[in-house]
Amino acid sequence: MKKIIVLLLLAIVFVSCKSSSSVVSKKETKRENKHIVNNLIETASENIGVKYKAGGTTKNGFDCSGLVFTTFESENIKLPRSSFEQAKIGIVIPLKEAQKGDLIFFKTNKSKQINHVGLITEVNSSEIKFIHSSTTKGVIISSTKEPYYQNSFAQVNRIL
Repeated sequence: MKKIIVLLLLAIVFVSCKSSSSVVSKKETKRENKHIVNNLIETASENIGVKYKAGGTTKNGFDCSGLVFTTFESENIKLPRSSFEQAKIGIVIPLKEAQKGDLIFFKTNKSKQINHVGLITEVNSSEIKFIHSSTTKGVIISSTKEPYYQNSFAQVNRIL
């Protein structure tokens, strides 16, 4: 009888330890994601001023999806190479739920499909700022307050 009671007590201890460790693990994951997001933004920001280059994925020049592809690769996160394909990864979320580290997609120049992507660097109540490679200015930070991006916004995807 004593053995059964001891075994039951041990089972209860192990079960309760397991449930609390999953809570810790969720907090750890959030902390890890925040760290990864900050690294992604820092990595992308180190390229501000680099010129635009179609198909570019280096400091010699980036296109928009090349910047995102290379930035995520720095954290060992594999994304497709094109903005159209990147828009299929993660989950699409409402613009009002956007956070730092999410990807923001556009259909520019009256395109019928997604053809531009940026990495969200800042969110406040009235605007979202994102880093991307512009064909005319290279790697820059832009805002959803700019009419060009207001008119061409397509979606936001959460990868992390």
